[in-house]
Amino acid sequence: MYVGRIVCVGLNPEGKLCASYRVSSRSFPNRRAVPGARHVAIIPKAGYESDIEKNPYIAYNCVRIVAGDAVAVVTNGSHTEPIAEKIDGGAPVRDALIQGLHALDFEKDQYNTPRIAAVADGRGEPAGWLGVVRDDGLEVRRMPLRPSWCFFVATYERNSIGVDLTDSLHATTPEEACDMLLNKGVFASFTNAVTSVAALAADGGGYALAAMDVTE
Repeated sequence: MYVGRIVCVGLNPEGKLCASYRVSSRSFPNRRAVPGARHVAIIPKAGYESDIEKNPYIAYNCVRIVAGDAVAVVTNGSHTEPIAEKIDGGAPVRDALIQGLHALDFEKDQYNTPRIAAVADGRGEPAGWLGVVRDDGLEVRRMPLRPSWCFFVATYERNSIGVDLTDSLHATTPEEACDMLLNKGVFASFTNAVTSVAALAADGGGYALAAMDVTE
């Protein structure tokens, strides 16, 4: 089944927050994820830079770490920035998601692609949020986290937030979380994977970042 892009948030067996993202694409598979210190970018692979001229939505920061490195924002597009900046400026996560998703709205491509977002909030009791804006509505929800489980939402087919869109989460490293989103559990049944990214809460604070591209 093709569900497009996926965002995921949950707790690993140690109770550490994890937010992750998977690019699945039929039209623009020649992309990779590039981690930085507090962000991860999705960009075209070398030789495919001109793809941006065909579709402006395919390159963006998909991860930002903000709020004193306590919050990870993960999305499928340019709405990463306004959501992250509002949280960093003190806005509640719920409000930042609603405002950011509403302001940019669904992507105006031929598929009316939804914008999706996950937020892992490590300030105080760990909290995980999902958000989606489609051409028929907007949803934002704090998810009922528990160790070893995650919740996800996708751009197609699985694009309404619900507690039934869940799977086990046994990753103890961000690399394992990336692999899970590409190859394990329910995610293994979703086609056209390109790359995955994960932000996992680190022992000393902040988040450890990793990316894993699909190899032919």
